[in-house]
Amino acid sequence: MLVTSRGTGRWIIPKGWPMKGKAPHAAAAREALEEAGVVGQIGKEPIGSFSHKKLLKRGDAVVCEVQVFPLEVTRQRDTWPEKGKRKFQWLSPSEAAKTVSEPLLGAIIRGLQKKS
Repeated sequence: MLVTSRGTGRWIIPKGWPMKGKAPHAAAAREALEEAGVVGQIGKEPIGSFSHKKLLKRGDAVVCEVQVFPLEVTRQRDTWPEKGKRKFQWLSPSEAAKTVSEPLLGAIIRGLQKKS
C-alpha cells in the first residue's frame, strides 16, 4: 500500500518521526494506522532504509534516514486520523516500486516481491 504525502501529493509509504517511549517498529505501525488506517503484524527489524528530504513547516529542509519496517496488513479500518487528507492505493510490489520516486525505496519494495 502506498499513500500520498500531504505536501507534494507524491506516492510514499507511511512514515513519521521517532516517538518518545516507542520502539522504532512500534512507531512505524502507529504511523501506518494514522496515515492509512492499516493494522497488522509489524516486523521488529527494518528491511532497509533510505534518505528522504523533509520540508518543515518553517520552510527548512532536513535530510532524514527512514527505516522501513514490513507490516503484514490484516485489515484497514473504516476511519483513521488522516483519512481524507491522503489518497491510498493497493499495488503489487513491482507496481509500487515503479510508482515511488525514491530509488532506494523502490529497491526495498522490489525485495518484498522476492519474499512473498
